[in-house]
Amino acid sequence: MTVIDPAGRIVAVNPAAERLLGRPAAAMYGQDLHDLCHRDPGGARIARERCPLLRALAENGPARGDDDRCLRDDGRLVPISWSATPLTQDDVFQGMVVLIVETAPAGHAHRERTDQAERAARTTALESLTERLKLVAEITEVLGQTLEVDEALARLSRLLVPRLADWAAVDLRIGSRQVHRVAVTGPEGRDAGQEDWRGQLPPPAGETAPSPLVQVLNGGGPVLQDRADMEALPDSPLAAVHSAFLSATGASSVITVPLGTGRQVTGALTLVRTNPAWPFDTGDLDVASDIGRRVGPVIDNARRFGRRREVAEAMQRNLLPPLPEHGRIQLAARYQPAPAGSQVGGDWYDAFTLRDGTLALVIGDVVGHDLTAAAGMAQLQGILRSLAWDHTGSTGAVVDRLDDAMHAITTVPMATLVLARLEGPDTGPWTLRWTSAGHPPPLLLTPDGNAQYLEAGQGLILGTHLDVGSHRPSAARALPPGSTLLLYTDGLIEAPGTDLDSGLGRLRRHAPALAHETLDTLCDQLSARMPPGGTDDIALLALRLPVR
Repeated sequence: MTVIDPAGRIVAVNPAAERLLGRPAAAMYGQDLHDLCHRDPGGARIARERCPLLRALAENGPARGDDDRCLRDDGRLVPISWSATPLTQDDVFQGMVVLIVETAPAGHAHRERTDQAERAARTTALESLTERLKLVAEITEVLGQTLEVDEALARLSRLLVPRLADWAAVDLRIGSRQVHRVAVTGPEGRDAGQEDWRGQLPPPAGETAPSPLVQVLNGGGPVLQDRADMEALPDSPLAAVHSAFLSATGASSVITVPLGTGRQVTGALTLVRTNPAWPFDTGDLDVASDIGRRVGPVIDNARRFGRRREVAEAMQRNLLPPLPEHGRIQLAARYQPAPAGSQVGGDWYDAFTLRDGTLALVIGDVVGHDLTAAAGMAQLQGILRSLAWDHTGSTGAVVDRLDDAMHAITTVPMATLVLARLEGPDTGPWTLRWTSAGHPPPLLLTPDGNAQYLEAGQGLILGTHLDVGSHRPSAARALPPGSTLLLYTDGLIEAPGTDLDSGLGRLRRHAPALAHETLDTLCDQLSARMPPGGTDDIALLALRLPVR
């Protein structure tokens, strides 16, 4: 086997190729495979424009040669057959895998026909093996790109059907006694009507039950069945349901393999072929078994991730405080966890009344994800509340003290936040004083329809260690009656494929249209109007002043 890049240069060879071509691997790396050893029957170089391998390389397609020759380093001309298969990654052509088999010199006509038939059979077998290995490699790659069980199984099904099977079914063990058929995929256009086959199945019988599915779910090895094997009467309720499924698909050949290995069996994968002329063989069984071994740990990891994510989300929600009542001031807040497939972050909001009666507002985002970020969020929240309550100075001075204390008494490496104070009597006038530690700016909506970002008061993020004598700035702004203030985390404005300025522009366009809605409606609608595809948490805190 040799691997060549898009220019035809050798990038890898196996030991058998070294022996066949009579050259060490080091001497072949970087060499043009065609120029190095591809020859005509007389030993002369084949013109490049007549070389089928180079033509296939230029067209990014497969090719084969049944009567060809290569020149060894010792000058001996070796008759060969070869098969070339394209290599792609993310739909980008990366080169070719070239499988080479030495063939015996042709004798009389009968012998030549026999040799040609043998060469064709070997080449076909090599192509089949290459396609199987390529399938396993693709499955391994795509399964590693998600931590969601449903998405992993959807990707698996798209690769298995129709390349390896006509139908595929996945059964997962839920606890010690329950089995759920979570995926059924058939020929294009026919899988959508298979909801009846999905759902909870009867529990697997004892380990002595001969049903292949029962055996596999109880830790048995992979099983290959032909039509005669499937004629046996079901020996358990689970086997009866599975037999009915196979009958409905018109199965003529079936493979059932465990997901996982040994006692760590997560479930079972069933593959079905319906064409009697295309039955599964032992090679297919080996490939399916390898796939099952790879899928099992992916599902286990996804389940663990899901449980951990649920704990982190619940912890984060429980740590977010109830909003205080502060005279005629209205407050509303929302926390929206990251979409399925992403990790819960450390976004949070807070609002509380200070010792002097003013209202403190906080929005923040701890660097990191999952339980660590949620725990760090709780630490920062508690310390900031204590510092703000105890310190009557500027908001910038409070944030500086938080930065000094953060590394000593928390596990948070970095964080962004906005700390604001709303000063003024219940009837106004009101002044907002705030400091931002690297956080997106607050958005002020006024009754006249104007939307303005409060970009003053910006300082470095927490955790950057200000120079001695340096201080974060504070800013102040008079707020008109009836105005609305929005504090938010970057999950509200970030979207894949766009920059931060675009997200800020979208928010400023959408928010004024909601300024006259209730705060609850405004909070709900803002996140709904943002473009889909975000992968981060969203925390949102809204304040509205009364109209005099």
